Amino acid sequence: MAYTRGNLAVQEKAQQRSPQRRYRETTKVVTRRKELPIREKLLYLMTVIGVIAVMVLLAGRYAQIYQLNASIHNKEIAISELKTSIGELKVQKERLENQIVSTAKEQGYIEPTKEPIRIFTGTAADGTGN
Repeated sequence: MAYTRGNLAVQEKAQQRSPQRRYRETTKVVTRRKELPIREKLLYLMTVIGVIAVMVLLAGRYAQIYQLNASIHNKEIAISELKTSIGELKVQKERLENQIVSTAKEQGYIEPTKEPIRIFTGTAADGTGN
């Protein structure tokens, strides 16, 4: 029983006691969204274009850095190959330097004496050749 103006003895109204309604009324609030103003649309568009431009610049820089690193790696490989080639050539040079004397003797080389060899051309008695 409902409390009505301080009196508990008052009976409820007949309408409230008997459920005569078979349906329930509901109301739905429909709100329509307004379209964005043109300036706000342009602001959003420019913001998106700016973010995309920054991303493209960053991706381009990363691509350049990757290419430089790949180039450096290739150069380091080439340098190491050249160093091994230089090492092999030094060994070959030392081997050939050790064979010079034996090859020269085979071909008829005679080691000079400690005294210089003098060759006289001409008939002068003093040995000057004049």
